[in-house]
Amino acid sequence: MGDGFRFDLLPPGSGVLCALSGGADSMYLLCRLLEGRERYGWTVCAAHFNHGLRPAAQRDEDFVRDWCGRQSVPLYATRENAEEYAFRNKLSVEEAGRVLRYRFLEETAWEIGCAEHPFFVATGHHAGDNAETVLMNLIRGCGLNGLTGIPERRGSVVRPMLNVTRREILDYLEEHAVPHVEDETNTDPAYTRNKVRLQLLPLLEELNPRAVEHLCAAAARLGEDEAELSRQAARISGQGLDVPEGVAVNVDLLREAPRPIALRACGQLLERAGLGAEAVHREGMLALALGDNPSASLDVPGGRVWRQYGLLALSRSREAAPPRPRELVEGQIHWGSWAIGCTPAVCPEKAYITAQNFYLKPHRYVVRSRHEGDRITLGERPAKTVKKLLIEAKIPACRREFIPVIDGGGQAAALGGFGPDRHRLARPGEPALHIILKMEENGSCTRT
Repeated sequence: MGDGFRFDLLPPGSGVLCALSGGADSMYLLCRLLEGRERYGWTVCAAHFNHGLRPAAQRDEDFVRDWCGRQSVPLYATRENAEEYAFRNKLSVEEAGRVLRYRFLEETAWEIGCAEHPFFVATGHHAGDNAETVLMNLIRGCGLNGLTGIPERRGSVVRPMLNVTRREILDYLEEHAVPHVEDETNTDPAYTRNKVRLQLLPLLEELNPRAVEHLCAAAARLGEDEAELSRQAARISGQGLDVPEGVAVNVDLLREAPRPIALRACGQLLERAGLGAEAVHREGMLALALGDNPSASLDVPGGRVWRQYGLLALSRSREAAPPRPRELVEGQIHWGSWAIGCTPAVCPEKAYITAQNFYLKPHRYVVRSRHEGDRITLGERPAKTVKKLLIEAKIPACRREFIPVIDGGGQAAALGGFGPDRHRLARPGEPALHIILKMEENGSCTRT
């Protein structure tokens, strides 16, 4: 494949946060980003997430701290218990770790960025990871979108190594005498991805040594096809009308479209209405449009879809009124689907730990739903209205009143899932209130 590192994914002068585990892939990524620092004036930082799962986890953290220190790379590190999070949220430990890791990376990039120079997050996914993802999706059963592999860019996350092979990574590290640590779980056959990596891919490479390259090339071509079909579907979904209860669309638009485009348009309309948009929901919605029953309906996660003769209506479930304001007292209170802990403390060296864990200046605080005109200043970014933040985070309109605002003297001091106003953070060594916010089971208001 040659040098397939995509320096062009990051504009000159960008800020980039490298997801650094200490393994070969992430060490290669950081070294190439440091090359970009010299060539393109990038600001490069690193972030290490300790899942607390492996005996060697502390060794890995110590390794990256030492290496970053010697290379003058600012490092942000945190530790969370992925096993506990998996149990609370009914996820596999692997998926829980992924959710926590990306949340940490994106929150860290948000905090250290600014309006003029936002930070991107770079991850070390390489060509082999891309090929494995395509194969795993194919084995599990998927549509065209599942065969497009790992996207090079999604929001603020970039993956500049998708055209770089594992062999190229190891050769580079050896040539430049760059150390790395090995994750012992990478050889554990209990994980499906490891079986694909260690058994299936080598077999395919016996049949064709360029199997990984060809799988990645096919995924890229299929990605172009998927993007074009989605663009055509958007011409239909864009004709849907916002109505007080949700969205409505003329059934003839779906009936007249080719099935692959109509299905994608159904998915786009479902997402626009804040409803479940999995394959079964898209199929069910299209069946309503194509059917003869002018008043048929379908329940989907978050609401329902029903025919009104020539119209197809999508409606969110009616929510109960948002919880009433509650004073934030010592201990823990429950507000809707959130649990909010408040403990008097002395502020440590850092008042901000995560968006859910921070220290506020002592004050009388009330937990309430948002008010028109609420503004908050997150990290070093300019102040924004709470309304705009919720819209940018794609929180469905029907759920925005259920995101808690911690109010101090009529001003927003913190926003659930987003973090505290920087002006309300306590000073190190001074009295403070330690605040911890947790979404309880079945809560649905999360930052996306």
